[in-house]
Amino acid sequence: MQTARDLERILDAGLSAIPVAPIAVALSGGLDSSALLHALSCLPAARQRGLRAIHVDHGLQAQSGDWSRHCQRLSARCDVPLSVIRIEVDRDRGQGLETAARAGRYAAFEAALEDGEILALAHHRDDQTETVLLKLLRAAGPEGLGAMRTLRRLGKAWAWRPLLEIPRETLHRHASEAALDWIEDPSNADTRIERNYLRQELLPILRQRWPRADVSISQSATWIRAAAGFIDDEAARALPGLQGNDPASLDWRAWLALADALRDPLLRRWLRSLALPEPNQHQVAELERQLAQAEQDKLPCVRWPGAEVRRYRDLVYAMAPAQVPEPGWETRWNGLPLELPANLGTLILGGPVKQAMALDDSEQLQVRFRRGGERLRLHAGGGHRDLRDLFQEAGIPPWQRARIPIVLDRNAEILAVGDLWISVTGRKEFARLGCSLGWKR
Repeated sequence: MQTARDLERILDAGLSAIPVAPIAVALSGGLDSSALLHALSCLPAARQRGLRAIHVDHGLQAQSGDWSRHCQRLSARCDVPLSVIRIEVDRDRGQGLETAARAGRYAAFEAALEDGEILALAHHRDDQTETVLLKLLRAAGPEGLGAMRTLRRLGKAWAWRPLLEIPRETLHRHASEAALDWIEDPSNADTRIERNYLRQELLPILRQRWPRADVSISQSATWIRAAAGFIDDEAARALPGLQGNDPASLDWRAWLALADALRDPLLRRWLRSLALPEPNQHQVAELERQLAQAEQDKLPCVRWPGAEVRRYRDLVYAMAPAQVPEPGWETRWNGLPLELPANLGTLILGGPVKQAMALDDSEQLQVRFRRGGERLRLHAGGGHRDLRDLFQEAGIPPWQRARIPIVLDRNAEILAVGDLWISVTGRKEFARLGCSLGWKR
């Protein structure tokens, strides 16, 4: 059985395994974080780094102000400076109050931490058990089942969880021997919250039948973390070879040919590199199905909140959901910077001296988007070309074609298609006006 002094010895050993940098304890005022702060404050090695505490006040409980004051008293007793950060939890994102509060809390931590600073978190072995089981019930893969890591990046700082091998009873023993007070969050009794239901209703039964359940689950999580790290390294090596010239594109046949264990992690690494949200496992399976079964002339697309993946020819493209102009949108253009609809950028007519020029009423142009059937002549003496054929020859994906502005003259003859093609008439007209067409995307 571990004693209160064991906690300090474990923390002292843990300090030698992390970067030499200041430490900030995430202090909620509960048992776990209170014991962690007190134990670290007893270690000269922690104080020498520069030890402080951060308390995030979500304002979700009527007594949250009392919690802040409690954290101030505890920090003063430990002779550790405390920062109290008050936040407003975004309740309108449809992700649940618990998830929204966690997101707000970690955003506050990231903003408060200095470059390279280490945020000490009081998650322990019991928390790890709960996390693994919850991930398992949500059909997580190796990355999720590996659960919490001892040290990981947190923005420009680090998140450090030194207590993952320690049962909660050790923290309780330390807090009792040190005569610490702590806060009991009333929301922890709400079994409508999944983690609380697991903690209060299911785990006592599991531990009664298997007394070493927490140790075994923690050991399994360690093995899975190692496997997840290996797979992630393999995904990092394989990804550049699958991407097209556009980093947001991927060779879909090569992706489908990957080993089952590598396909999902590589997809997620690719999406993270593009700052796009990741899909759930059902959406990944649907993407695999569509790519494997859709005929070559089809354009499969799988969407989830904030992202979509579309196939065109040999590549799939990942993107945020594309905005398109209203059907039939058209406007007269006097040559001054024109803001296009659907966040499609700005059209500019620039001269050799000034960046923008205004046209007389009799010279004003028309701007619209593709409607079908457009044709233009690119070379003197040549015939007219269908815009559809030009798009296909240039390999422009169909969903991008409706987002490219078309500039026409007073007689509705095409002068330019974005900055991709300038017609014979367009070259003459822009030369006559002494300007060139620019499209700032």
